[in-house]
Amino acid sequence: MTAEALPADLRRAIIQAARTPRLLIACDYDGTLAPIVANPDQARPLPESVHALRSLAALPTTTTAVISGRALRDLATLSRLPAEVHLVGSHGSEFDVGFVHKLDAEATALLTRLKKHIEKITAGYEGVHLEIKPASIAVHVRRAEPDVADQVMEIVRTDPATWDGVETTEGKAVLELAVVQTDKGNALDVLRHQVGATAALFIGDDVTDEKAFLRLQGPDLGIKVGPGDTAAGYRIDDTPAVATVLAFLLEERRTWLFGEQAPPIERLTMLANARSVALLTPDARVTWMCHPEPDSAAVFADLLGGPGAGHFSIKPERNGLPLGQRYLPGTMTVETRWSRLLVTDYLHQDCESHRTDLTRLISGTTPASVEFAPRPEFGQVQIQLVREESGLRVLGTSDPIALYSPGVEWEIHTDGIHETARAVVHPEADEPVVLELRCGTDDLTPSETSEAARRDRAGRYWSEWLHTLELPPVQRELVGRSALTLRGLAHEETGAILAAATTSLPEEIGGIRNWDYRYCWVRDAALTAQALVSLGSTVEAEAYLGWLHRILDTLPGPERLHPLYTLYGTALGPEAVIDTLPGYAGSRPVRVGNLANQQVQLDVFGPVVDLVVQLTEVRGKLTDDDWGMVKSMAEAVSRRWNEPDHGIWEERHAPRHRVYSRVMCWVTVDRAIKLAEAHDREANPAWPALRSEIAEDVLKHGWNEEVQSFTTAYDGTDLDAATLHIGLAGLIEPSDPRFQATVTATEAELRSGSTVYRYKRDDGLPGTEGGFHLCATWMVEAYLLTGRRTEAEELFQQLVDAAGPTGLLPEEYDPIAERSLGNHPQAYSHLGLIRCARLLSA
Repeated sequence: MTAEALPADLRRAIIQAARTPRLLIACDYDGTLAPIVANPDQARPLPESVHALRSLAALPTTTTAVISGRALRDLATLSRLPAEVHLVGSHGSEFDVGFVHKLDAEATALLTRLKKHIEKITAGYEGVHLEIKPASIAVHVRRAEPDVADQVMEIVRTDPATWDGVETTEGKAVLELAVVQTDKGNALDVLRHQVGATAALFIGDDVTDEKAFLRLQGPDLGIKVGPGDTAAGYRIDDTPAVATVLAFLLEERRTWLFGEQAPPIERLTMLANARSVALLTPDARVTWMCHPEPDSAAVFADLLGGPGAGHFSIKPERNGLPLGQRYLPGTMTVETRWSRLLVTDYLHQDCESHRTDLTRLISGTTPASVEFAPRPEFGQVQIQLVREESGLRVLGTSDPIALYSPGVEWEIHTDGIHETARAVVHPEADEPVVLELRCGTDDLTPSETSEAARRDRAGRYWSEWLHTLELPPVQRELVGRSALTLRGLAHEETGAILAAATTSLPEEIGGIRNWDYRYCWVRDAALTAQALVSLGSTVEAEAYLGWLHRILDTLPGPERLHPLYTLYGTALGPEAVIDTLPGYAGSRPVRVGNLANQQVQLDVFGPVVDLVVQLTEVRGKLTDDDWGMVKSMAEAVSRRWNEPDHGIWEERHAPRHRVYSRVMCWVTVDRAIKLAEAHDREANPAWPALRSEIAEDVLKHGWNEEVQSFTTAYDGTDLDAATLHIGLAGLIEPSDPRFQATVTATEAELRSGSTVYRYKRDDGLPGTEGGFHLCATWMVEAYLLTGRRTEAEELFQQLVDAAGPTGLLPEEYDPIAERSLGNHPQAYSHLGLIRCARLLSA
């Protein structure tokens, strides 16, 4: 029997159950897992059901159990189910083999008296079998003649079943008398509570299973096997059908938890238009896009939840592997190519600020299969797709969405939860098929400008800007792509700069280190703007400082800055988990928001003031607003520099006196003094002494004789790659033996081949993480400062080799598994690459 033979409504219910965060699957034994046989001692479960239960039990956040009327010891012996499957015997009264020892003296005496009496009153009746259990006695009459069975059952019902302290459970040709509570529904509730199940599925065939069916509610699913009245919502015929249900559930659950083959993170390619971003897989699937802003809820979240979480796919009708994917030179327009098919993607440059418009151009000489599956609000909103002459409308969303696709014949399909549109299109050699996704409008009329003009405008926006940059000769093209990537993460309307385009791409496959980086960190954005200023573009820095000035205008002082904000400069809401999404390659939880918003990070002033220094050098003047901000940040440092903080890595431990944070406080004051001197501004006369005091404090307390290195913080011997900034920022000279020793110690403890880890200490979170590309670039710079150019060139080349085929870098790299990790593309990684290429070119 295949899954297609199951009723359609049952298949839909199973799919929905499979997508719950924590699933409990419980089954009866006789008549459910094992067929009913004349001799109960020969009732063996179907191998297919055993295999499915075992495989389900092996899945994360999935619990399986068998709740049977049989004694627990007999159930374990007969079923031979693996230890991963929980066994509950005697209709829910036995949760472990030693349960009999838990009976008090009164219950034990009652059970002894009950046994003797039942043996006496049933003696002499042929075909009657007594099953003695640790807390009950079951009277089986299945092998007795019908009149004998009726007579025995009536005797038991009217005599021992009426005793005080005796609880009865009647099933098919069996009557069980227990001296404790017996209730499969209660057993189901106990299991549900123990595992924290968000939904339960129960399958049973007997009258005794009805108590379990009656406990089901909400997203729970009950399935009755065979005929008879039932409280279950669904019914199947027999035990082979049970095996089919479990196999189908396993397939759906596994797909939901782990997705299809997750594309390597570095092979994802970003589309951008300076307001919105989207990610494409190597086979032209739109796997990630949020609307109306990059930090809004996702319309397509396939990246974190598989196809059911939303995607927009185009591929040859007869499949075939793509030959390659590339950016058109100097643009954010992406081409994906097969043997006889080309898909071109770009986000519109001219649309209004509340719009996210994506054009997908299909050209070639072979039919293409298109699948459009929007899932607004991370798939938590049920939508309806409506066909119209010129395309599709998406109904049920708070913000309108339309797909302009004249001439395309769409078919609408549903899995019972969501609707998906599918079509086969036939591009002509000189007439491509054009699909225009329009988020923020339901307009399905033709665009005022031609597709060719829109595509040209989208390309020129990026290429004209790129031509204004001064790119270094070392890795010139890759630096250009990094610059385009950083500008793509910049939000033109507000001036904010994203730390990365995604949330919850894991720092460990299957782990919990999954964070939301779709916001503007004060530090990260300042470093990004510095990188672009170094290449000759100041517009991003000016816009970012304008964004920051607007936030500071609402605060009593810079020390009240949060580490990060939304793109519009508002405070983040609480960090939350979307537990309906299984995560990239099963890496959960999927998070929105970021708890680091509430931390103290005293290092953020240094990069901002450093940015003002660089920008001022390029434009030739220091504005009053920028000087006012620098002064207030230096004063904030004077008040708080000697406090512990959470640091650049935002650890969720107690604050520490961190060397990197102190160095950045020193940078703030040092650069403020130099700005005042260079631009004839009045500085606080206490600043030079403060600068010296901070430096002396770092040199005294940050250096550790035992490990011969500057350490993470004053209270330990652990090392941190960020501590390299004591030399990179100029607090001590590169020739200082203490800096050279720190470089050597950091290399020995934190470098692993092609990458450098942030640290190796316990940070309070389970699991591990990869090495940080940014830390590797710091090591390259440290090598150069200490005269080790060969090592610098080798490590930089390894960083270059880690980039994906379209030149993008995520946050981290695992040198053991040789795979990329973390959110993508990551601003830190690209700004570090730009700086290294410039230093190596110099």
